[in-house]
Amino acid sequence: MPVSPATLHTDIKVTGWIARLPPALRPYALLARLDRPIGTWLLFLPGVWGILLPQHVPVTERLRLIVLFGIGSLVMRGAGCVVNDMWDRDIDRQVARTAGRPLASGALTMRQAALFLLLLLLIGLGVLVQLNSLSWVLGVSSLVLVALYPLAKRFTWWPQLVMGFTFGFGAPMGYAAAAGVLSWAQAALYGATIFWQLGFDTIYGFQDMEDDARIGVKSTSRLWAQQARGFIGFCYGAMFVLLAVAVVLAGASWLVWPALVLPAIMLARQATSVTPESPRLCLAQFRFNREIGVAIALALLAGLFHV
Repeated sequence: MPVSPATLHTDIKVTGWIARLPPALRPYALLARLDRPIGTWLLFLPGVWGILLPQHVPVTERLRLIVLFGIGSLVMRGAGCVVNDMWDRDIDRQVARTAGRPLASGALTMRQAALFLLLLLLIGLGVLVQLNSLSWVLGVSSLVLVALYPLAKRFTWWPQLVMGFTFGFGAPMGYAAAAGVLSWAQAALYGATIFWQLGFDTIYGFQDMEDDARIGVKSTSRLWAQQARGFIGFCYGAMFVLLAVAVVLAGASWLVWPALVLPAIMLARQATSVTPESPRLCLAQFRFNREIGVAIALALLAGLFHV
């Protein structure tokens, strides 16, 4: 049963620059979540980590890759949102936070969404061909995860883990693009990214627990709501251990360690204060992971300076 407009709790933003777009374009911007750039940041930052982790890569090449990954993250995050909403449009109508999405509300048709998805994928392909051949293989492989992620919530209590594998794919992509090879350092970084994203997406999912329970959608948020702080603490702790392993294996300089103190404090504070009963706090904590990701990127940047 559709959610009553009077009871809507939504994070869709139709103000600001979105409101200045021509009316025909606004639903496409909302479908790609351009009103909420946090998702693009959380896809982009693992790629930056991967670009900054290997040593002895020319500065100009790192900068070129960061620009390309920025563009790629914007369009591929949008493509992922389109795929997600095409799968979930019937579910979204029944969840307060998502009932206003363009496909759920009827503002766009499935055909329009499919054509928009094709456009985004073509732009993404244009970015991919600027990278090396190893990145091509990884980029094409990632599309399988993008397509399957929306199904996870129907069959498993761990869709947030599948999301971690999907959104975290930027880490091995960035490493492969910069180093031209895969390594154990890259594998450890990917593992760290998966645990990080499992943690913060579980926090994000706490907002929807009542609606998810009502319509039978599974999530780690529902599964671990009673042990939320312990679970998030485990995810962030595992993330930091694997990040430390990646740094050691990559041969980063000692400067990385004092720089990692700040993101460690940020992660610990979030894990010990998460409150599933407060959707507003959960959304704020989820968004704060952009700052955490930037702090980790700066730490990896410090690790490139050998003094």
